[in-house]
Amino acid sequence: MSDPSTDTGVTRRSFLRTSTVLAAGAAAVAAGIAPLRKLGQFSSVDEFLQKHYKELTPEEMKTVLSRIETEVERQYGIRPHVRDYKPMNGVEYVYALNLTRCVGCRKCVHACVAENNQSRNPEIQYIRVLKMPNDGTFDLEKSDPVYTAKAVPEAGSFYMPVQCHHCKNPPCVRVCPVKATWQEPDGITVVDYNWCIGCRYCEAACPYFARRFNWSTPSIPKEQMNTNMSYLGNRPRYKGVMEKCHFCIQRTRAGRYPACLEVCPTGSRKFGNILDPNSEVSYILKNKRVLILKEELGTLPRFFYYFDV
Repeated sequence: MSDPSTDTGVTRRSFLRTSTVLAAGAAAVAAGIAPLRKLGQFSSVDEFLQKHYKELTPEEMKTVLSRIETEVERQYGIRPHVRDYKPMNGVEYVYALNLTRCVGCRKCVHACVAENNQSRNPEIQYIRVLKMPNDGTFDLEKSDPVYTAKAVPEAGSFYMPVQCHHCKNPPCVRVCPVKATWQEPDGITVVDYNWCIGCRYCEAACPYFARRFNWSTPSIPKEQMNTNMSYLGNRPRYKGVMEKCHFCIQRTRAGRYPACLEVCPTGSRKFGNILDPNSEVSYILKNKRVLILKEELGTLPRFFYYFDV
């Protein structure tokens, strides 16, 4: 008896082979991108097979948050309170930093580490403060990110803190192969740590060197743990995933300022809602001399530098 598929050039063998491949692909899709991740990275199969953040129902999110709390308690010996902070309507956050006033003290760097449960050994820092020569240019090739002056500011220099710019046209989001990073309605670019596969494409794409990769299991002393945590923010991250500044999402979406702003001794940092015409950041962008770092790249940052004069 002839193969009924021969009229279309398809044999039973090729049909079965194709069906097997499609079935395997469907199974992988059903499990999300779990096959691309290491099972040892997670504490349970449920965590390994967890859905993407955008696919989680409210009930599923409650289960996920409870599981994270239990895992943090098991690993660090302290019970946190983990929430899923949602963006507020009518809000688009921007950051403005006064280069005239910044003295390079790096207090913002250390406040960020403490607030966002970043690894202490090795220490991961979201903010880099660059010492720049006061020669009238902004050539980052001339910057010194590891200056060790006994006292700041130093004569002949100014200081430029750099962190995630939360771009409107973010190259990091475009290159992520599994959609583990995206931009929220309030302008914050976030990362789903459970979905990240650690490919580091986002790190390579970012022109501001804002992404950090966990090469080892993050080390955070129990007594230094910030127990007010957010799913998309400062909960402890896994080995082998990317992380970055998220505008202190656990604070800003609760109506507070970022930790880096609150600790700044010179008032160099300003943060607020650009959609509010009466906000401080709106005033700054309308009335101050504003600098957009690497403006020629077309990333459209929500992080601006400005000057008093």
